[in-house]
Amino acid sequence: MSMGRLTLFWTDALVYLLVAMVAGFIWYVGSREHLRRPWRQIVGDKVAMVSLLVLMAFSGIGLLDSVHFYPAVEEGKGGNEAISLFDWWATPMRTHDEKTYSRPFAAVSYSREFLVRPDGSQGWEYPRLAHGGAHLRDPDVERGPDIARTVADGFVKGGLLWAVCAAGLCGWLTVRGGRSWWRTLWDVAEDRTETPWRALLATLLLLLSCGWALAELSASYHVLGTDKVGQDVFYQSLKSIRTGLVIGTLTTLVMLPFALVLGILAGFFPGWVDDVIQYLYTTLNSIPSVLLIAAAILMMQVYMANHEADFASLAVRADLRLLFLCGILGVTSWTGLCRLLRAETLKLREMEFVQAARALGVRPWVILARHILPNVLHIVLISVVLDFSALVLAEAVLSYVNIGVDPTTQSWGNMINSARLELAREPVVWWSLAAAFTFMFALVLAANLFADAVRDALDPRRAEV
Repeated sequence: MSMGRLTLFWTDALVYLLVAMVAGFIWYVGSREHLRRPWRQIVGDKVAMVSLLVLMAFSGIGLLDSVHFYPAVEEGKGGNEAISLFDWWATPMRTHDEKTYSRPFAAVSYSREFLVRPDGSQGWEYPRLAHGGAHLRDPDVERGPDIARTVADGFVKGGLLWAVCAAGLCGWLTVRGGRSWWRTLWDVAEDRTETPWRALLATLLLLLSCGWALAELSASYHVLGTDKVGQDVFYQSLKSIRTGLVIGTLTTLVMLPFALVLGILAGFFPGWVDDVIQYLYTTLNSIPSVLLIAAAILMMQVYMANHEADFASLAVRADLRLLFLCGILGVTSWTGLCRLLRAETLKLREMEFVQAARALGVRPWVILARHILPNVLHIVLISVVLDFSALVLAEAVLSYVNIGVDPTTQSWGNMINSARLELAREPVVWWSLAAAFTFMFALVLAANLFADAVRDALDPRRAEV
């Protein structure tokens, strides 16, 4: 399959905007010594850096899944539905569908069918899968050695790529530190560097070797089995990464303007401004968020049903619903941060440097921009990283009760929602739920560990004297 015409979804554009904002923030922090100081503490924390590396691996898959195009088919005609670069790379997993359930690494179906045997007799048998283990003549004998050989081959290739990365890192550290390459390598091996490169390299080795082995296996097997309609569960789990990242990050773009502007204004301007803003977020908090989200999603579904011509593509329809879900989650989740910023601004406005600026006749908007805003950014950053995991879990909960993302969108919440009926089967189909739980657990755990390190480094109350 060749690449055709590129297309841009709304969520793709916002993802690129968020990446640009993160790059700008890194450049801004790197150019100021007083801002680099707390981040040096984070860079020196093994747990934080390992968690960041895991988050970067998830983000890499999410970014690949955010570049969409219409595939070119025969006679120069484009495909009807847009796919992403990740879909193009994972074409074997995406297109190798089976009839129904199959176990992880299975070569036969999970359910018996009435078949005609080679000798002409008939009976109930477990039929061979169309793609999983199809290259094996005798799965009972050949499957184990074939899986072991494929895993070993993947580990070797991943290890070679890791060796190239490790050599490049040591070369960069050698140029930067002015030491010999072997001396730098020894320092990294003995963990005598300010940045925990040994822990990062060990984590990178695990990610590259396991990732390459899984990629090799997924070309011949269904690594995590298939679901009720025969789709690969491993592919669904990887596709769900983008949905979780979009929910956890793009909601921030909606939440921050409300929380930042209203929180600072409420704390700096007493009187009717403070009263109106407090009334606004108190009223919003009194409405159950689940009911508000459900009402908003139902209204959007009615609008789409009445304007079917504008939403002919399933991908566009699912993308707009995902964007709308991010918006409604942002509208309902800014109140907590707004309260924190209001309280911090109430304290800052009584500080001597703010009082001095007022006495000198500095305009209020200048005081807000130069004195208040820079001193509340640590609260904003801490809240953003702490709320990320909560938003990822919120998507799973909302999709479980059918008010989350579109049913055609791959997400961990939809996987869990589908798995609840599978748990009632006999025997139990457990792999869909286990896959969604494992991937979501890894992402949320890494985000929480990194958030704890950011909070310890940026929170003045936790700063070391």
